[in-house]
Amino acid sequence: MATPAEACAGLAGLQIASTAIGLPTSGASVKTATLVAASASGNTNGEYCAVTGFIAPVSASAPSMEFQVNLPSNWNQRALQFGGGAYDGSLVTGLGTYTAQVAGTANALKQGYVTLGSDGGHKAASGFDGNFALNPEALLNYGQQSVKKAHDVAMAIVQKRYGEAPKRFYFIGGSQGGHEALDAAARYPADYDGVIANYPAYNITLLQLASLNVGKALYAYGGAGWINPAKKTLLTNAVYAACDGLDGAKDGIIGNISACNATFNIDTVKATLRCAGGADTGDSCLSDAQIAAVQQIASPYDLGFEVAGQQVFPRWPLLEGALFNVSSFGASAVPANPPLATDALLYNIGAAHAQYFATQNPALDALTYDPAAYKTRLQALGNITDVTAVSLAAFRARGGKLILTHGTADDFISPHNTENYYQRQVAAFGQTAVDGFVRFYAIPGYGHGFGPYNLGYDGLSVLHSWVESGTAPEVIASVDNNTGANRSRPMCRWPARLIFTGAAGASLNDAANFSCQTS
Repeated sequence: MATPAEACAGLAGLQIASTAIGLPTSGASVKTATLVAASASGNTNGEYCAVTGFIAPVSASAPSMEFQVNLPSNWNQRALQFGGGAYDGSLVTGLGTYTAQVAGTANALKQGYVTLGSDGGHKAASGFDGNFALNPEALLNYGQQSVKKAHDVAMAIVQKRYGEAPKRFYFIGGSQGGHEALDAAARYPADYDGVIANYPAYNITLLQLASLNVGKALYAYGGAGWINPAKKTLLTNAVYAACDGLDGAKDGIIGNISACNATFNIDTVKATLRCAGGADTGDSCLSDAQIAAVQQIASPYDLGFEVAGQQVFPRWPLLEGALFNVSSFGASAVPANPPLATDALLYNIGAAHAQYFATQNPALDALTYDPAAYKTRLQALGNITDVTAVSLAAFRARGGKLILTHGTADDFISPHNTENYYQRQVAAFGQTAVDGFVRFYAIPGYGHGFGPYNLGYDGLSVLHSWVESGTAPEVIASVDNNTGANRSRPMCRWPARLIFTGAAGASLNDAANFSCQTS
């Protein structure tokens, strides 16, 4: 039997035929295969073989796809695929933590999982570089196919290294990686046993149209509705002052969203934050134009026609605890064209979608873009990039398990968007059937991978137990990954909400003093 070093070296130069990959490619090749010693500087993953290579496109005009597969010497006969983020475009190595993993715990590779990732089928500059979307094959890879192609190449490499296929294959991702996780479950159900989709961007077309709608709310009419950082803080501070304690705990986390909606809403904004006379008189109030922008952002966005089975994108949680710090409203009232990093983040990604995906005109001024004029193109894009209407029936039939999570304070993808996805499954299968293969958790205070409560939970172990032991998760333990936070919370199955039930004076940092309630 070959030693790990010999087995690893034997993978260098491996050629993988296109027939071994279940979607169109021109085959794949391994470029490097390097054994990393457990004692190597900076390595916390134990001994493993790092394999990198490229999947060749069908068209010579399309970019290749870079991949990495990590093969532990102490393999547990399982594999975990990592998802990407934003517009992909950089290699996901699979060497670090998976999305929302508890800080300081052993990575999947250290636990014995084969881990893998890809660049989504193209390279991109930082930010929202949508140039790849001008190439049909690169767009299709990003929209749905990179998941399957990377999986199949990894299977060939695993078979070559160990002489057998993994007994179980899992996928975990967040944002675009969450979208890819749902692609794994819905489009390629035969390949995956369990999937975690954290804050998934599953309906990219409608999501980015709704993102652009936020930009238009801020920047229309010469930026009359633009909300500067001081005014944004004024608004979010008012939300927290009214809503923080509605779950029984004043802890900087809004846990009772329905009560918050009743307590603080657009009528409250008009009654308490409006500048006298409605004109902008400074940072201590909001003008009528700014209040109109708040209302537009905090209301559902109706596209006017369906894309991938959806027409309406839900409200953003601006009046529910989202801080819009990283996903900010920008630094000036008038955006650049193309947008700069200092412009509103949601406008940045919405404009990129309009320029590169929809109109394929990189010079387009996105403020003038009318989606109705591109209805046919947008509906075609929905079939490429959106997994909204792709059924989970085959995934359910083979025993697949899906965990969905979304933070209530997410300012980059509305948490109500994942609520809609979950409710769509209930409508399709019925609640009893959905309970058998889907769990959805809404996390108070969690944003888009950060936030007042920066979620950490042992998702891989929870998924492993559900798939392999039949132990369906109910309440899941979690911790706040923010540095120095030292606090924990239960994760409640939606629609249950988190309520403080401890005695007077009990610690707000201890999960034992909180419970999940549905009434």
